[in-house]
Amino acid sequence: MEALKKNPAWKGRKGPVILVIMDGVGYGKYKEGDAVVDAKTDHLSAVKAKAPNTRLKAHGKAVGLPSDDDMGNSEVGHNAMGCGRVFKQGAALASASIQTGAMFQGKAWKDVTGTAADGGALHFIGLFSDGNVHSHLDHLKAMIVQAKKDGVKKVRVHVLFDGRDVGETSALEYIDPFEAFLQDVITKETEGSSGFDAKIASGGGRMWITMDRYGADWNMVHRGWETHVHGAARQFKSAREAVETYRAEIPGIIDQDLKEFVIAEDGTPIGAIEDGDSVVYFNFRGDRALEITAAFEEEQFIHFDRGRRPKVCYAGMMEYDGDTHVPKRYLVSPPSIDRTLGEYLAASGVRTLAISETQKYGHVTYFFNGNRTGKFDEKLEDYVEIKSDVVPFEQRPWMKCADITDRVLEAITSGKYDFIRLNFPNGDMVGHTGVYQAVICSMESMDIQLGRLIKAVEEAGAAMVITADHGNSDDMFEHDKKSGAVVRKADGTPKAKTSHSLNPVPCIVYDPDYRGEYDNTRLNEGLGISSIAATCIDLLGFIPPEGYDASVLKMR
Repeated sequence: MEALKKNPAWKGRKGPVILVIMDGVGYGKYKEGDAVVDAKTDHLSAVKAKAPNTRLKAHGKAVGLPSDDDMGNSEVGHNAMGCGRVFKQGAALASASIQTGAMFQGKAWKDVTGTAADGGALHFIGLFSDGNVHSHLDHLKAMIVQAKKDGVKKVRVHVLFDGRDVGETSALEYIDPFEAFLQDVITKETEGSSGFDAKIASGGGRMWITMDRYGADWNMVHRGWETHVHGAARQFKSAREAVETYRAEIPGIIDQDLKEFVIAEDGTPIGAIEDGDSVVYFNFRGDRALEITAAFEEEQFIHFDRGRRPKVCYAGMMEYDGDTHVPKRYLVSPPSIDRTLGEYLAASGVRTLAISETQKYGHVTYFFNGNRTGKFDEKLEDYVEIKSDVVPFEQRPWMKCADITDRVLEAITSGKYDFIRLNFPNGDMVGHTGVYQAVICSMESMDIQLGRLIKAVEEAGAAMVITADHGNSDDMFEHDKKSGAVVRKADGTPKAKTSHSLNPVPCIVYDPDYRGEYDNTRLNEGLGISSIAATCIDLLGFIPPEGYDASVLKMR
């Protein structure tokens, strides 16, 4: 990796360049339900009034997703910001692999179907929706159809209800059509496929079982393991019955929090995972796939007692970690990302700090670095994780933004770093709860910390870029797609929206020690968040490398 070239016209700054990622904070399309606008954010408003700013695209094709109907997410957003270019992402790669048939010609697919066709069952575990952030039901359906063609006789599906990337109580809208789909596949005549059997076997909400990330709450994974593998959970006759029962027993519960269940016949779970079975974890996104993968694959596993550990042929939809090669077997190769901002900065001797709390620590490190664990240069880079609280986010909506800021202020005054990147998770993590007042509190808490950062930037002669990876807290109510009116529940209250938005995000360049190297009255328009990398490179006094997407700065 060659070092970046110095910009000979850059006059330099005393302090570091600071990239502030306000996770889940966009510009709302609707006034009602925009918690960013409704919150008291005096510091954000003040810096926006005195610094050049623009709006960046943070969804769809601008971040490598298949279409502009696809919402952005933290994974692809941090990839784009940290890599300076747009790469085709998990959803697009998985869809293309299925459409061309490449997946079904690969060794990994032949391994799992071959094992299952030899007398075992083929189990699918993953997020049960078409949100296209972690998974897509179309991928699952295509694999089930192909499994039947390939001689698999028994399929069991372990569903993780969404309620974040789709409607918060939409589970039954997915269960009923899927049950009909399974019945259709079972009854449809295919050569050599008599006796095919496919059923939903277990499930629960994505924020209650299986889909933990960054080691925040291994109990979630343990509950999922017991449910999917051992069939050790409350028994029901159907997934519909489980959902309806929990909704009746726990008023107001949303899909992501639904308790675990198994489907049983005569008291026996129909889908416990046994020796000789195959398991496909069909999420394509990596952060909420690594822990359940470790439970299946790691020999020395310390996070909980797995009890009976079946000998299975396990595959992930994709390679979730390219450095550690996890999982050992995967169906679709992830994008090959090179020449990231972090790698260039390390090659150029730039001293870097990356910091967030547990919930987004991996985003400012692993995802920002192009799905790469570890550092590019141990001497030049420091990564700091502030441990997240293991409580529902609506109960502590300020999260750890003050703790993050404390460490960043120390870093600024220390003079140790040239580039600091941080993520405030509040707008996204609290936004996903759907609790409006909590989101207001999360925004106001973050704004207080922005005020502290702004003051430190001024005192240090630093420069700061404020942006986001995607929207969320800016769009907290469901709206009718045609009229734009708020969708209301039977009691007249707005129906909460817990998924990301399709809205643009801010890009504010605050450079109080500005020395005329660029036009500080206006920024380039119509860009995506992949422009953040070149922007930071400009502010560090280097020339962005060839092939990077344009900076927002109009350099003189």
